[in-house]
Amino acid sequence: MTPEELHIEFEEAVERVNAHAEPFPADFLLRLYAYYKKATNDYGRPSSRKQIINAFKTNALFQVQDISEDEAKQEYIDLVKNYFLYRK
Repeated sequence: MTPEELHIEFEEAVERVNAHAEPFPADFLLRLYAYYKKATNDYGRPSSRKQIINAFKTNALFQVQDISEDEAKQEYIDLVKNYFLYRK
């Protein structure tokens, strides 16, 4: 897959998540958050009003620190595909 194709598929996965009306499981959201931040090269600090949520988000970011932006995009895409394939 070319970088352009990967980016298009990533954007489609992001749109699919954003259009979903039902709540996602918290662990799934944390993984999406980390991969999205890494894929978009956005290293801003977590901005939740609750410190515990910021701690979980920071931990999720640490877990993806050693992968590339393209790997993060692919992981995000795979997470979204699997979620919608296997959700009940």
